[in-house]
Amino acid sequence: MRRWIIAGGLVGALTVAGGLLAGCATMSKDQCLAGDWGEKGYADGAAGYPMSRLDDHAKACAKYQVAPNPTAYGSAREDGLRSYCTFERGWAEGRSGNTYHGVCRPEEERAFMPAYQDGLRLHAVEAAFETAESALNSAEARIANREDKLEAKERELHGEGLTDEERDRIRDRIREVRGEIRDARRNAREARDALDQAEWDVRRVRLELSGRYPV
Repeated sequence: MRRWIIAGGLVGALTVAGGLLAGCATMSKDQCLAGDWGEKGYADGAAGYPMSRLDDHAKACAKYQVAPNPTAYGSAREDGLRSYCTFERGWAEGRSGNTYHGVCRPEEERAFMPAYQDGLRLHAVEAAFETAESALNSAEARIANREDKLEAKERELHGEGLTDEERDRIRDRIREVRGEIRDARRNAREARDALDQAEWDVRRVRLELSGRYPV
């Protein structure tokens, strides 16, 4: 089976759901002792896991002196892959930003991969939109926070009983806060521009894909 590599910045923006593959605790003690390797294989195949997933199960079960049954696991996993390697599932996996581990046969990839890549495109632009929106919200919150601080410091400056040294320190802090407000406003403008661009990208990609997928 071929392994497709989705390169470039696209995947860098995605949620890597396959990151859990490296963990050893893929099965509980009860699951290991039950030894239903066919059921486990089918579930892993339906989830798009590579055959190396069995190695993780073996490590998890070794502490209970249980070894996997590769034949039962592998055969059932192939059955599970048939429900994974489809056009519909390709779209769903890409749409969720999940990693594809090159598990489908070449003839299956001809249906799976275009849908998967289209799903990744939409996932990426939507993720960019959420990032820009979060950045704008953060910048606006910083502006509000610093404006409150500025108001408090200006009130403090006009208080009675302050020494010249204390007033100088307050004035210095006021200048700092004003600079922080300018920085936050600049960040807000940049985030707003990024959000506008991201919103346009989402609309463009959704329109492009609307005839083929439920977007």
